[in-house]
Amino acid sequence: MNALYQKYKPYYRDSLRLAIPVVISQIGHTLVQTADSIIVGHFAGTIPLAAVALVNSIFVMAMVIGLGLSYGITPLIAQHNGRHEYEECGQLLSNSLLINSIASIVLFVLISFGAMQLIGHLDQSAEVVRQARPYLFLMGISLIPLMIFNTFKQFAEGLGFTKQAMLISIWGNALNICLGIIFVKGMFGIHPMGIKGVGYSTLIDRCTMAVVMSIYVFRSKHFRIYLSNFALSSINKLRSIKILKIGAPVALQYTFEISAFSGAAILIGTISPIAQAAHQVAISLASLTYMAASGISAAAAIKSGNFFGARKHQELRLSAISNYHIAIVFMSTTAILFTFGNHLLPWIYTSDNRVIIIAAQLLIIAAFFQLFDGTQVVGLGVLRGMGDVNIPTFITFIAYWIIGLPIGYLLGIKFNMGVSGVWYGLVLGLLTASILLFIRFQIISRKHQIKSTLIVAQD
Repeated sequence: MNALYQKYKPYYRDSLRLAIPVVISQIGHTLVQTADSIIVGHFAGTIPLAAVALVNSIFVMAMVIGLGLSYGITPLIAQHNGRHEYEECGQLLSNSLLINSIASIVLFVLISFGAMQLIGHLDQSAEVVRQARPYLFLMGISLIPLMIFNTFKQFAEGLGFTKQAMLISIWGNALNICLGIIFVKGMFGIHPMGIKGVGYSTLIDRCTMAVVMSIYVFRSKHFRIYLSNFALSSINKLRSIKILKIGAPVALQYTFEISAFSGAAILIGTISPIAQAAHQVAISLASLTYMAASGISAAAAIKSGNFFGARKHQELRLSAISNYHIAIVFMSTTAILFTFGNHLLPWIYTSDNRVIIIAAQLLIIAAFFQLFDGTQVVGLGVLRGMGDVNIPTFITFIAYWIIGLPIGYLLGIKFNMGVSGVWYGLVLGLLTASILLFIRFQIISRKHQIKSTLIVAQD
């Protein structure tokens, strides 16, 4: 073990230096929904909490599509920075900002005119649907500033500057929590808004974060050398296609996984509002650990992009494996936490004993899939940094939509195993993705390593 640690020690240090701020800022995205769930669960009740679960199961689909598109710039920035092609970074930012702005508006329109009608036809409780609609509309609007924030966040992180987005996310979440409590409860002379209150607080939070992050990037001395060619004239078809060739498959990867969990939430909603609320509690906790792992994955993508751009393939493999180790240690810790805290953690969200009993059972299942969830998302990040996104996209589709969700439907609905049966199917999907993505990493990284060795030998 000591020899293994010494081998990877410098890579652990570099990965953690990048990963920790990214983990915190990634968790920030999920903490918005988590804070909304906690505030609504304690101050509004179980039916509004079920409405939050319904909205989040739909909105998260649009959010991950948008975030996936915005991730398209990060490995490109890392690769060009590794080759010291600084001016190209600013030109890529111009194209990414345009793509993400258009995408956010399109997604908002789809939410407003598509999802708003869809939720009335999903066999959900009528009162849950009634309370969900205004909250879904406000969350849809908030997607526009979120995408602008993430454009500048991914640009900065691609260059290795990860702390600033972390700090902005921390303060943004503090603002969201304070405003959410004030609006939901009706404090300081404000009329109680119920579930709409957390929608308004989220919108204000994300607008503030977008403004602050963009000001930071444009005014910081660290980015001047990169932004010399940031202009409308830098927007062209070739650069946009280059970003979309990575961003679109990444968006699909996240969509296939998250949509499986969203589909699970809708299936569970047909069982009962109590089961749906319990699912929201358990999935909110599991989402926090997943977003932490995705922060490790983002750092892995940055380092892989740097090494891939510099054609240092041996270092790439060592760095990638070190990130697998970090994810395994972290997710093992959270698995223990879920196992021994399964009856205590749901109290963070609700005091309804009916919800807590079901959520406690789901947290045991969540503890079991922690390792698979962490390793599969790290695998996606490493491959993304190498520019390998198409086959991993196909793997995620197979894992979640051919294996995970159908088996969850069979076990949970057809075989009457309830919410636990739906979750067993999701576990199998995560296991499949984890194994196949690691095999893909081994094949691709060794191929590049051998190719690089042959080139050096010929020289």
